[in-house]
Amino acid sequence: MIRWFIVIFLALICISWFSPLLQKLGFGRLPGDLRFRLFGREWFIPLTTTILLSFIASLIAKFV
Repeated sequence: MIRWFIVIFLALICISWFSPLLQKLGFGRLPGDLRFRLFGREWFIPLTTTILLSFIASLIAKFV
């Protein structure tokens, strides 16, 4: 169970790093992606984008 939390956390960090590129492709604005301001900083939690990209990665891994 802890392994899955680590994997999800690392995926969220990677998606946050690549968010400018992904926003140009349309990701990050999907329903379920959270964007809010807290303590004067904008936070972005891409839940739906993470699920969608994980699904795409699993399909690629299955067929390769």
